[in-house]
Parts: sequence; C-alpha cells; structure tokens
Amino acid sequence: MKQREKLRLKVIFIKYRRFFIILFHLFLITGASILAFFIRFDFTLNTSHILLIIKTLPLVLIIKFIVFFYYGIFSGLWRYVSISDLWLIIKANVISTIIFILGIYFVFNGLNFPRSIFILDFIICTSLVAGVRFFTRLIKERSRSIPLQRQNKVLIIGAGAAGVLMLKEFNNNPSMGQIVGFIDDDPSKYNGTIYGKRILGRREDIARIVKQYGIEEIILAIPSANGETIRNLISYCQISNIRFKIIPGLQKIISGEMEIRPREVKPEDLLGRETVTVDEEEISYYLKNKIILVSGAGGTIGSALCRHISRFGPKQILLLDHNENNVYFLEIEFKTKNPKINIKTIIGDVKDIGLLKFVFSNYKPQVIFHAAAHKHVSLMENNILAAVKNNIIASRNFIYAAQHYKTERFVLISTDKAVNPIGIMGATKRISEMILQCKSKRSKTKFMAVRFGNVLGSDGSVVPLFKKQIEEGGPITITHPDVRRYFMSVNEAAQLVLQAGAIGNGGEIFILDMGEQIKIIDLAYNLITLSGLKPEIDILISFIGLRKGEKLFEEMFFDNERTTATKHNKIHIVRPNDFDSHKLRFQIKELEKLANTLDEAGLVEKIIELIPSCGSFYKDYKV
Repeated sequence: MKQREKLRLKVIFIKYRRFFIILFHLFLITGASILAFFIRFDFTLNTSHILLIIKTLPLVLIIKFIVFFYYGIFSGLWRYVSISDLWLIIKANVISTIIFILGIYFVFNGLNFPRSIFILDFIICTSLVAGVRFFTRLIKERSRSIPLQRQNKVLIIGAGAAGVLMLKEFNNNPSMGQIVGFIDDDPSKYNGTIYGKRILGRREDIARIVKQYGIEEIILAIPSANGETIRNLISYCQISNIRFKIIPGLQKIISGEMEIRPREVKPEDLLGRETVTVDEEEISYYLKNKIILVSGAGGTIGSALCRHISRFGPKQILLLDHNENNVYFLEIEFKTKNPKINIKTIIGDVKDIGLLKFVFSNYKPQVIFHAAAHKHVSLMENNILAAVKNNIIASRNFIYAAQHYKTERFVLISTDKAVNPIGIMGATKRISEMILQCKSKRSKTKFMAVRFGNVLGSDGSVVPLFKKQIEEGGPITITHPDVRRYFMSVNEAAQLVLQAGAIGNGGEIFILDMGEQIKIIDLAYNLITLSGLKPEIDILISFIGLRKGEKLFEEMFFDNERTTATKHNKIHIVRPNDFDSHKLRFQIKELEKLANTLDEAGLVEKIIELIPSCGSFYKDYKV
C-alpha cells in the first residue's frame, strides 16, 4: 500500500513538476528577501521593518518571477547544473536587482528603503537558487559513486578536453569503471587535479602507475593524435592483461556519428590518419543514375567501393566476382541495409571472355572499377601462370571490352608494388598499367589507374595473419626486422578511388597519399599490446627472411615519372608514359601464348623483357 502511495505521489509530482519548481523558487525568493532584512537589522525586526517587507515583497516576487522565467531558471535540470548555469543565475539576479531598485524609487518614491538590502538580497538569493542546484547534483553524483559491484580501474591518457569529457561520462555511468587518474606529457599539469582525479605522470610512467594502482584498462583520449603518436603511446603500454580503448574524434561525437563512449582500438587507429573529405557533388556527377560494374566486388576494396557507390544514387551496381560466398554476403547486406539499391550479382571469372561479352552486351556498364586481381606477393611467385592470366590477360580483356562497348570511365585498382617491381605480382600489375595507358591514347573511354599500398585489415594484409598467430599463442612471423610498408584504411582507400575517378581525363595514374611507411615489427608489437599481451614474453617474434618478390620498402612512383598535385591534397597524378603501343600489344600476345602453353620459364623471360627491374632477381630462375 505504501509503495502504491509513493508511486501516486511521484506521478503527481511529474505531472505538476514545473508548478512545484516555480513555487519552490518563489519560496526561496521570499526567504532571501526576509533574511536580508534580518541580517541588515541584526536579527531584530520592529513593526516598521515588517510593514516594509510586506509592502515591497510582492514587487520583488513579480520582478524575479518574470526575469527568472525569461532566462529559463525554472526549466533547468538540477542534476546537470554547471558553471554556465551559475552565470545565468547571477545574470538573472543582477537584472532583477536593478529593476527592483528602479521599482522602489519610481513606484514607492524611494520609501526610505535601506540600500544595503539590495546587495544582501542579491547575494542571498543567488546563493540559495544556485546552492540547491549544486547540492542536488552533489547528492546525485555521490549516490552514483557508490558502486553496486567491483569496478574496473581505468587510466586516461590525455588530460585535455576529450579526457575531461571521458571522465564526466564515467562519473555519469559508474558501471563503466572507476577513473584512477590521468597521464599527460604537459609538465605544467603534473600533480594537478581534474574533478578530483590527479594527473599521475607522463607516458614514461605508465608501467609504474599501472602496477602501483592496479590499472586494468587504459583509454587513449587524444583525438588529434597522429598515427606515430598513437603507436608510440601504445609502445609504453606493453604490459600483460591490460585492455585498451580509444575515444572517437570530437567531431564524430558532436555530429552524432558516434557516442561519447570509448571503444576497442582498431588497427586503423594505429594509422591516425585524418578523416577523408571528398567532393561528393563531383563524384555524384559521374555515378548518379549510372550502371556501375565492380569486378572483385566480394573483396575488401571491391565491397567497400560498392558500399560507397550506393550513396550516390547509381541506377544499378553489378557485383562481379568468382567467390560466391563473398558476393552472397554482400548481396544479403545490401538487401538488408539498403534494399532500394538495384544490384545484380554475377558469379564468374574475369578471365572468361564469353562472360565479359555477355555482361557488357546485356548490362552495358557505364563506369567500371576493376579491383579483381591476385595480390599475394609470395603466392604469385609460385603461381606465375595464374598471376599473368588474371592480372595481365584478364585486365587487358576488360580494358578492350570497356572501349568496345563505349564505357564512359574505367578505373584500374593498382598497387605500390607496381613501382620498380622485383617480383611477379608487382610486375603483372605494372604491365596492366602500361596496357591501360596505351589504350587511353586512342579511346573515348576515360581510362585511369589508382595506385596505393596495403589496406589495413584486408584479406591480403598482415593484420589478419598477425591476429590469427596471436590467438594461437604465437610466434608472429615477420620477414625482416627493417621491412616497412605503406598502409591506409579500407574506407579511406575506397573514397579516394571514387574521387580519383572524378578527376581523371584519361591515361593518368593517380597516387594516393599513404603518409609514412610503418615498420611491420612495430605494427606487430602494437597488435600484441592491444591484445593485452607483452611482446617477446607472451608472444614471440620470429624472423623468416624476405621471400621471393619482396622488398624491404615500397615506392609510390618511378624516378622518371612526372608527378603533379591535384586539387585534392591526398591525390597526386602521374602523367602518361610514352610506350610503343604496337610493340606492347605484340608482347602481351606472346605472354598470352606462353601462359596458354604453361611455359613458366618463357613467361619469366618475357616479363623481364617488359620489366627490366625483375632481371637481377630472376637471372637464375629455373622451372
């Protein structure tokens, strides 16, 4: 019965909450006015003082009610009161006091009113109205700070705006954990406190602080940090059984794209690259209401391209891939999340000329993104026939079909391994670039290639391999301690490919800005650390030596290539080289004959003729 009565009273309060709040404020205003008189006259009021209170109190109540209502004093939520609310309360009381002074002198002609009352009333009223709010917030936060169960001890790296925002979020949601303190490299902040939490030291002190305070989770709260800074910070956190999280950029929080919640650190966070901004109007111009064909649509880059293309209102997207599982799941994703997009799945091999004729003649694609290719360097060294057929012959057939069926734009997805290649995979991709540039000279189709490095987290990158090796307890296998590679996130790559497709006029090779090259061993250490393990103790590192076709580091353009900037700061252009088109066409036909006759030695010899940089590596080649 008591429970029902409490519930009934709660419902009444919620229904008439605004009325009760106004009534309570009028009580505070009245109390402040009377208390001001008591203080002014040493708590001894005579009849004349009481009559003065009775005469002027209605004027005080009317003025403060109107001013407080105007400034929204009655509508704020007390549990979230802040300094800005305090300034608003002070402002409302200042204006109320000024109007009250004018009212006394104009309505009551001065009335022999003690001037000190104005000051005392202002101070007391401001203190009471603000005090009840901050007291309510204090009680609310104290009740939240009493843990119902054991809380994880959390350390925040970064005592800036994002770190403070994170602390507030934890204070509002105690179930998330208990913030022990901050780490910050600014010496002026050391030993300072933020909402009662101390700045415990610099990044060099992380290991000591984790051990001293029993830290279980570390949050990186530096949204502006670049990749090198993030990787460096993680290197100081190589401690077993520590969980790592990162908060998204403040812009993403403000835009509503992400919540004010820490999330697990993703491999792409290690790049620390800025958000890509593309000219959506320019991209929409060549994709909207067009039939788009994406080869290799089930792959990492191909599927990302399809997702981004769908945002620009294409007439139809043709998903071409030989891997039925990948395309099947991509089709399900579109039907579930974006059913309005008209998609057509085509299972087939890009080497099948009959299939190409069928697709082009029936669907008439207007824009093509050719992402289908064999990309594993070491695997292609042992499968030269497959690399030549898929990366060269199939690409040539695709390029010729695009011209024949009057496709508007053709974008070839290339790789940094096509620059000064010493292996089969890079050489085949370079040859496909050469075919494309030759064809662009005599075609109305705008042919272009986009060259970039490794996509972090893609099926062909080291990240999935490293994660699998970590899950199995190690060791992580690395070819060489000094090997470095370019990396970018899949979404960044896909967006820049679409942007490059809008810029191209035909024959260009676009180079995406990959930033700095990352040492693979550093990436391995970071992934081990993010898994809550310690490198070389929990997970060992094993060096297996460079494999056939691999270099210590990659390059983005040849020495003799002329690069120019574009209006997009992350895209550069390599102007078309001068090739003997007739000679190249003849050499490709010879490659095709050798591939059809399974002559690997002949293929290597012909590839060296086309790409001399492979010569020294394959001088002792034997089948």
